[in-house]
Amino acid sequence: MGELVRLEVAGAIGTIRLDRPPMNALNKQIERELKEVAAEAAERSDVRAVIVSGGEKVFAAGADIKQMADMSAGDMLDKEQDGLSAAMTAISRIPKPTVAAITGYALGGGLELALACDRRVLGDNAKVGQPEILLGVIPGAGGTQRLARLVGPSKAKDLIYTGRFVGAQEALEMGLVDEVVPADEVLPAAQRWVEQFSGGAARALAAAKAAIDGGLEVDLDSGLRLETQAFAALFATEDQKIGMRSFIENGPGKAEFTGR
Repeated sequence: MGELVRLEVAGAIGTIRLDRPPMNALNKQIERELKEVAAEAAERSDVRAVIVSGGEKVFAAGADIKQMADMSAGDMLDKEQDGLSAAMTAISRIPKPTVAAITGYALGGGLELALACDRRVLGDNAKVGQPEILLGVIPGAGGTQRLARLVGPSKAKDLIYTGRFVGAQEALEMGLVDEVVPADEVLPAAQRWVEQFSGGAARALAAAKAAIDGGLEVDLDSGLRLETQAFAALFATEDQKIGMRSFIENGPGKAEFTGR
């Protein structure tokens, strides 16, 4: 259990909570603890899906600028080998469905943390953005890459070039987030989404995530080969046997999976 980032587990749902008041600035300790809790969430068999949650007024305000203002290019390159970018990668590689529950502001590294999740639920009064350009730099923890893949290069360039903040409705319209709800409904909405996976076929969900994410990095033919290999490998799982027997005997949607 980290001091600033903790994993809380209830009913097969793991909630990763950032707790560094007042702004959840992403310092070195949070970077380290994010990687630790991501590894724990990935490994625990009693965690079937994950919510990433920050503060009510600020989901996460981005990197701790005071810690990096006087760093050299070499210092930053060394740091980022195992820094914020690595922490976001660790979150993105949790082999389970993940959702960011965003209230308040998600800026810079805060938005990059949300982008590392599979889904994003946003409060109707929230603001998101990549304002790094206003500091004379660019997003450095996945923003230029994950944002462009999510909303397309033109919209990503607009947000990154201008550094402007985006409100809930515009974020929804551009596909940056998947759901907008009243601020006090963000966590319940995220919980509703992940709860459908609490008794799901865990290995199939992991395979689906790996095939989709991996396929985005390669050409179509390579992606199709990746899919075929993942599909075939699932025939070595207990859940495949359970799911197909249940379908034959009882029809679709009635299988009780073990996660193995």
